[in-house]
Amino acid sequence: MFKRAEFIKSVFDLKDLPPPKYPEIALIGRSNVGKSSLINALFNQKNLAKVSSTPGFTKALNFFLVDRKFYLVDLPGYGYAKVSKEMRLRWKELIEGYLKSIRDLRLLILIFDIRRKPDELDVSLIKFVRGLKKQYHVVLNKIDLLEKHEIKKKS
Repeated sequence: MFKRAEFIKSVFDLKDLPPPKYPEIALIGRSNVGKSSLINALFNQKNLAKVSSTPGFTKALNFFLVDRKFYLVDLPGYGYAKVSKEMRLRWKELIEGYLKSIRDLRLLILIFDIRRKPDELDVSLIKFVRGLKKQYHVVLNKIDLLEKHEIKKKS
């Protein structure tokens, strides 16, 4: 179990990345998939990561230092956030630039909403991640929002 997680910084431009002093684990998923809620649950801290019902709330790469051993990096969501094309392009460049940079990225966690069927964007993300040749795991989130009979159908 983790003992301590602390917010370090938000990065809006790749030139502002923190020094790669620690290995990194990054979270990526659709806007409003529950990345921030998952972070808060993992570390049993209600306000470690800011939670919003507004898609596209995470606008930067958010770095959290865990037990002074590794960074957890929360990436901006993709999909239906109501933002300009320019902002989406900036996020895409920021996310892809980070994932392709020379950092000690040990694991990429792809988070999906268990209630949604994967669409073209989700499939594109998986193809992109596979092309990076980085280790990744898929996490299905929001199971708590399903009825018991729906959970059986999804398993």
